[in-house]
Amino acid sequence: MTVPIKTVVWGENIHEQTNEVVRSIYPNGMHNTIAAALNTDVSIEATTATLQEPEHGLSEERLAKTDVLLWWGHKDHGAVSDEVVERVAKRVWEGMGL
Repeated sequence: MTVPIKTVVWGENIHEQTNEVVRSIYPNGMHNTIAAALNTDVSIEATTATLQEPEHGLSEERLAKTDVLLWWGHKDHGAVSDEVVERVAKRVWEGMGL
């Protein structure tokens, strides 16, 4: 039995909320669409996190359990707290894929 690659797909979740065309293409958000596609592979266990969640969905505990973080941002990188940025950078230096 293989251990799944614990993956978090992070998304701003802004375009889906503010742009009707994007919302019509990705009614569940781009992050959820990407995670669903990844979850078709039994060797990957993908979950999601968004900018709007507490700690942007990237608490120390969650990152400690994450093997790979997919960062899907475009519009509002400036809204990501410096604390979360430092936390993600630290995990990358510890070996988490980005």
